[in-house]
Amino acid sequence: MASPTALPPRASRDEQARLLHAVLERVRATDGARAPVVVFDLDGTLVDNRPRTSAILHELADKWKATRPAVAAVLREIRYEDLDYLLEGNLRNAGIDDDAVISEAIEYWRSRFFFDDLQKHDVPLAGALSFVRACHDAGAIVVYFTGRDLPNMALGTFASLRDLGFPIGVPGTELVLKPNAEMSDAEFKRDLTPKLGRRGVLTAAFDNEPGNCNIFKELFPSLDVFLLHTQHHPDAPTLDGDIHVISSFEATT
Repeated sequence: MASPTALPPRASRDEQARLLHAVLERVRATDGARAPVVVFDLDGTLVDNRPRTSAILHELADKWKATRPAVAAVLREIRYEDLDYLLEGNLRNAGIDDDAVISEAIEYWRSRFFFDDLQKHDVPLAGALSFVRACHDAGAIVVYFTGRDLPNMALGTFASLRDLGFPIGVPGTELVLKPNAEMSDAEFKRDLTPKLGRRGVLTAAFDNEPGNCNIFKELFPSLDVFLLHTQHHPDAPTLDGDIHVISSFEATT
């Protein structure tokens, strides 16, 4: 399994708290003529989607319990906390080494993961809910800028954010999704990022993918950009300098 791109050291907990408090202070201090805008990715940034994958693997275990009982037993024991970025590596790490079984499992996962129904399994990352609420309460326009797509994931995303307690569907919030599933996340974010400041002053952006963070910094050099050190694609580019690396949104209030 490929190793994720190496990242710079994460900020200490005290430095992380200082940096996030500073974002809130800038939100509060923004000239009232134009609202501050804070941009958040979702998967791996605000929410952990690994429980969604775990739920799908458990579904597959139920489907295979009669025909592939040994594989089903392995799938049933996979915990979301132990999952890495790529499903194939997770299956091999669990002891499944049959290429045909792995391919079939990946296809089943793909047929379920990128759709509305199972987003209900996503959980907030540490401190995310309180920080997003604090930004919104302080007067920021909160933009959820996600690589999820509009045709297949919009309703589930809205419902998940609502049910988890994130501000959504109220003044000062926007949900921005890809127009279709075929568009790459990088292409989507490069095309749309320049338009995020239409409603106000871009104040901070948070993402878990180094490539997306680099795009923010390239297009808005003075913007405070934060990379969440959770999971990212193993083939991600090197993170550009002057981007803050944090572990979570904890210790922000």
